[in-house]
Amino acid sequence: MKKVKVTFNPVQLDYSCELMRALAHPLRLKILEFIDRNGSVNVNKIYSNLKIEQSVTSQHLSILRLTGVITTEKVGKFVFCNINYPCLERVEIAVNRFLGKA
Repeated sequence: MKKVKVTFNPVQLDYSCELMRALAHPLRLKILEFIDRNGSVNVNKIYSNLKIEQSVTSQHLSILRLTGVITTEKVGKFVFCNINYPCLERVEIAVNRFLGKA
């Protein structure tokens, strides 16, 4: 058996794990689908339409924002969320490569 040296960048590996964890949650996927359908969305609209508590919505949006999946913009007292499509495209490419589909 041939030995192969495998090396990982710990910082990139940690980020990748957090990113995949963020995308693996069913409620976060629902939130992303809602933002995708509606474009730039006010946080209030997200939790009222999806019937989620405000605090729960904020926690999930925070995870998506910290991993770079969404961006937020504060306009007055309102916070609007947008999907970072280039980030999701990179995730799709990486997952497809991992699965041998690229």
